[in-house]
Amino acid sequence: MFMAWIFEVKDKSGRKIHLSDERWKHLNQEHPEVAPYIENIKETLKNPLKITTYEFDENVRYYYRYFKERESEAKYLLVIVKYLNNHGFIITTYFVRNIK
Repeated sequence: MFMAWIFEVKDKSGRKIHLSDERWKHLNQEHPEVAPYIENIKETLKNPLKITTYEFDENVRYYYRYFKERESEAKYLLVIVKYLNNHGFIITTYFVRNIK
């Protein structure tokens, strides 16, 4: 089965990360507020404010970038990436108030 990709970028460490068509559909349904931010999602991966780890899975990374112009109190774009065989794919993305 061929999986269509919306985009693929290299993160700050040079690893490739992609957003699949299936995940993009998920984002548009579950987190429609991020749909206009597709270019910002790419930029968050390439040049994050901070990258943190997920305590329950060493292959998951949280990428954050701050957007002060947002009217919402949730001004940090969080992009959650899972790495398999040194290649990442976006699990989900949404805005949060704080970096964890």
